[in-house]
Amino acid sequence: MPAPENSEDFPLKEARELVAHLMVRNPIIYWADLLLNLVLGWGGFYLVVTTPAFSVMNIVAFIVSSFSLYRVAIFIHEIVHMKKGTFRGFIFFWNLVAGLPLLIPSFTYYGVHNDHHRRDTYGTTEDGEYLPFGAEESWKIVAYVFLSLILPLLFLVRFLILTPLSWVIPSLGKYAWERASSLTIDLSYRRPPPTRLDGKYWRFQEIGACLYAWTAVILIYLGILPLKFAVVWYLVTLVIFTMNSFRTLGAHAYRNPGDIKMTVADQFLDSVDVTGGFLSPLWAPVGLRYHATHHLFPQMPYHALGEAHYLLVEKLSDNKLYLCSTRKSLWHALTTLWQDSKLSQQHK
Repeated sequence: MPAPENSEDFPLKEARELVAHLMVRNPIIYWADLLLNLVLGWGGFYLVVTTPAFSVMNIVAFIVSSFSLYRVAIFIHEIVHMKKGTFRGFIFFWNLVAGLPLLIPSFTYYGVHNDHHRRDTYGTTEDGEYLPFGAEESWKIVAYVFLSLILPLLFLVRFLILTPLSWVIPSLGKYAWERASSLTIDLSYRRPPPTRLDGKYWRFQEIGACLYAWTAVILIYLGILPLKFAVVWYLVTLVIFTMNSFRTLGAHAYRNPGDIKMTVADQFLDSVDVTGGFLSPLWAPVGLRYHATHHLFPQMPYHALGEAHYLLVEKLSDNKLYLCSTRKSLWHALTTLWQDSKLSQQHK
């Protein structure tokens, strides 16, 4: 059920006035952050492939590559919040060097994530990024994490096999779009037919991801790339999806059973800011540890969320409701979710 706090008392207008000056995206920060982590990510990937397995260099390179590419992958969240027509070069470049080789082109998040922020959709059965973990059996939380183990394989099948087949079998193309083209957590989610929110070039991205996948397969078959390349790709993407599953679980309270429409303030109180822990930028990169604040201000750039959180804590005339969504660490967020789930079952 929705958060017990009275969302009508949330000082939303005052909060907006306090952070109004933080809405401008700085392209220098975006490019510098992306390029640095691309060098670390793909450079580390190369070292993992070329160094002896389980050597010190191999292990260090794997850790650096995994977390750097995880940060790069999470930029997809920023991309879908960018105003249409802006950062075109950045978005194209990100797809070319990250979205396509990792098989998560930006169209897999467009539209789907926009619906997640809509008042009439958030937390309902139409929201593919929401499941009522905090109001249902706790085993579903564990099952969701274990699903990450096969997600890289599912995306590989999607672009390696389903994509070319869908070009000749229309019904398969419809299935691929509805059930296998979205970065969601709800396996029953059916994606609506494409609209302008899904981007103008999603078909080109689909073709590009297919070409990347088949090129890798052919190069491995010809012996130009070692089989180890595929193994490392799978393990790195496995880390990315697994880390993101924990981040996702720590991002919301997930109290809405699916049939209640929530206001902006309700969404905030059902979301989570994790401010503590020096590891927070690693498991929730690109500003996503301030996920509740992000739901208040979806258009705010990631590099301003930390300052916004500070201002709202220090300057709001009454910050009690704002602090209700704050957790001290990821562990605190996850244990709170687990306890909510257990408590909800006791009351049924």
